[in-house]
Amino acid sequence: MNQPFRFELIHQSKKSRARVGRIHTPHGIIDTPNFVGVGTNATLKAIDSQTVNDIGLQLMFCNTYHLMLQPGTETVKKAGGLHTFINRTGPIITDSGGFQVFSLAYGGVKDELKSRGQKKMDNSVLKINEEGVLFRSYRDGQKILLTPETSIAAQKDLGADIIIPFDELPPYHIDEKKLKASLERTHRWEKRSLDAHLASPNNQAMYAVIHGGVDQKMRTESCKYLTSLPFDGFAIGGSLGKTRQEMFDLLAYTMPQLPTDKPNHLLGIGDLASLEYCISQGIDTFDSSHPTRCARHGLLFTFAGTKKILQASNKENFGPIDKECTCMVCQKYTLAYIHHLFKANEMTGYTLATIHNLHFMVQLMKQYRNAILEDRI
Repeated sequence: MNQPFRFELIHQSKKSRARVGRIHTPHGIIDTPNFVGVGTNATLKAIDSQTVNDIGLQLMFCNTYHLMLQPGTETVKKAGGLHTFINRTGPIITDSGGFQVFSLAYGGVKDELKSRGQKKMDNSVLKINEEGVLFRSYRDGQKILLTPETSIAAQKDLGADIIIPFDELPPYHIDEKKLKASLERTHRWEKRSLDAHLASPNNQAMYAVIHGGVDQKMRTESCKYLTSLPFDGFAIGGSLGKTRQEMFDLLAYTMPQLPTDKPNHLLGIGDLASLEYCISQGIDTFDSSHPTRCARHGLLFTFAGTKKILQASNKENFGPIDKECTCMVCQKYTLAYIHHLFKANEMTGYTLATIHNLHFMVQLMKQYRNAILEDRI
């Protein structure tokens, strides 16, 4: 394991697999369990990095695929890496680009959940073979070959604290034979990614991605193979099921097969309804655009439930979003003002709503950690 990166277990719940820990990285500590904000294009939508730092979001997720296309990872490297480029002091995690490329080919998570997983290959994806994926940039039409080696090279340019190996993301609707072939190729790609990473560690940690869809035997096979390799942590990826319960069942039999002395991450899940169960299964971190996307749609999180800012009752409500909330928005602005901003389509409204929802997530995670420390979860 890389010296600048390590996992420290603080407390293991007596009630479940839930645990409190600390992930030590070159850019600071991540208290776990914790929510990870998604900054697709090296920014959380509607707010700047200084504000994110002030809110206290300890880990931020950036997308390699999008940054390869704009501004280009070479540009970010010349700027001194992502931390310097976006003025972020805290830890950053980047993905491999595989999720976006295979979403183009097979359809995204929303397509899967709506049974549209057998979408025809997008015409921007030109070829998928053992070497990698050849696709056409949606920005300028340039052909780009994304392989385990080029993905890792791009993530080296970006300089994130935690990086992800290149993997294939097969759809939920795939037969067992094709899923098995995909799993085996993903394992080969992850091993190639790890080899490329270890040739130049760059003070970065790499998490393996456990695959196998909702097939229990394949998840077990993936856990056995990937935990035999010197990865720094483990992410749960691939298709997580068509329903929330299917994901819960998947986590229940997958999580006990992961090492307890290394951190883990659940990829792409962060809706409020799923959090407590995922945390009870021992998930350390999880990324999602759910809180920021809800904010832009006028859905504001409170511990008493979600508020819809555009409701007519908010037009002359001169109180805060949440009287108990300590965020800057609740301290300085009223529901009536934020309601007005949304009605007027002013971008400031999106910014204030996003700040509030992210602050809520930070406070919610503190509550979960305290509950685990007291063995209530």
